[in-house]
Amino acid sequence: MGQEIERKNIRAVLFDFDYTLADTSKGVTDCINSALDALHVPRVSYEAVCKTIGMPLQVAFHTLTGKAEEQKTDEFIKLFTKRADEVMAHMAVLYDTVPDVIRRLKEREFLLGIVSTKFHYRIEAILKRYGLFDAFNVIVGGEDVMQQKPDPAALQLALQTLGNIDPASAFYVGDSTIDAEAAKRAHMPFVAILSGTTQREDFNSYSPDAVCENLHQVADWVLSRD
Repeated sequence: MGQEIERKNIRAVLFDFDYTLADTSKGVTDCINSALDALHVPRVSYEAVCKTIGMPLQVAFHTLTGKAEEQKTDEFIKLFTKRADEVMAHMAVLYDTVPDVIRRLKEREFLLGIVSTKFHYRIEAILKRYGLFDAFNVIVGGEDVMQQKPDPAALQLALQTLGNIDPASAFYVGDSTIDAEAAKRAHMPFVAILSGTTQREDFNSYSPDAVCENLHQVADWVLSRD
């Protein structure tokens, strides 16, 4: 565990989206392979795609296809985005735990936000589908900042939007070491959640303030500080 946080100082909880609040893996796999088909690049497996979820699109593309296809990066992003606009919102599955966890945190008057590499408007569409859009005070998506995680810009923008909250007065919940590194660079406390593909031991070097199996454990941890 990292340093103890005084609950009275915590005003906001920021969440990653993919694998933290929702499973978008089927939609992402569809969009990636649709783009690869159009580029005449071999398809990739579902398992391989899952390991790239949360990465910026260009990084995911390079990770999945290698340097030989780098010149096709811009076209890949355009094709992925076009397909995602068609299928992503209705293929995404919000975790069953989300409504109850959001309710519990809102009852204690925490400000809530989402900080993700997924496009803002796409997150908004998914949340509206589930009737949870109004539960969040801020959403920062991939198109809202020039630099993507692990750069701290998105987290910093979220804190600024919430009223220039001090980084030590909020914490970030995420499923990947990219999230952990972003929180570290933003000087924010970090809670790791094991709902993605990252293993518990992979977070060790980041000394997270907590490591939770699921969102209910995250809420329990937060509220136990009250």
